[in-house]
Amino acid sequence: MTSKIFWLLILLASLSAVAAAQGKRNERPGSTPNKDGSNTGAAKGAAAPAFFYEFTRTGFSYSLILIEHDDAGKGKIAFLKDGHDELITDPIELSTATLAKINGVLTDMKFLDSTEDYQYAKDYSHLGNVIFTLKRDGRERTAKYNWTENAGAKALMDEYRRIANEYTWRFEILLARENQPLLTPGLVEALESYIRRDEISDPAHLLPFLTPLSTDERLPLMARNRTVKIIKEIEKQKPK
Repeated sequence: MTSKIFWLLILLASLSAVAAAQGKRNERPGSTPNKDGSNTGAAKGAAAPAFFYEFTRTGFSYSLILIEHDDAGKGKIAFLKDGHDELITDPIELSTATLAKINGVLTDMKFLDSTEDYQYAKDYSHLGNVIFTLKRDGRERTAKYNWTENAGAKALMDEYRRIANEYTWRFEILLARENQPLLTPGLVEALESYIRRDEISDPAHLLPFLTPLSTDERLPLMARNRTVKIIKEIEKQKPK
């Protein structure tokens, strides 16, 4: 009897260890509130989403990106990273400047009233497919395209790509900080390049995130110094 109890205890301990290991594998850096403000828990105070963006392109670093948010800019982003099987989900809160750009484009396009097909005559699926849906005042419209000559549809696509750039970069830098800090200087350089090429919707929106990183000793000095440089450049460009 003593022998059976002993082996039962061994089995239970093994099962507990497996469960703990699985839980640990599913954890992501920033999944709980951090001192650097990188809270990746559920967004608070978000109303029902009204804006829906989907990007798919096999072979990209992120082959699927889903963004949804309400009129206040609160919502979530989900993305599938190359080499992973599960979607990674983070809350988002868009800045007033970004929301103004999106709403301005949609107003100029008369998006809900329009019946225009934005898709260019030739299919460019290899560049990635976009699906955008707007729900407002009981009305709903969806547009699908991968290349367009419509200025508004292109601006809309570009704006959501910039949003995706910001939030996938946040994910990458937090992941590297926890697991591969030596990668962070290259990632900070990548952000600098994004900003220089106007590939971040509202760089000032990153300041609360970047400021704690600039003094985070888990990052190499080179990454911290470069982050300080980026912060100074963003602050110089902020409207006064």
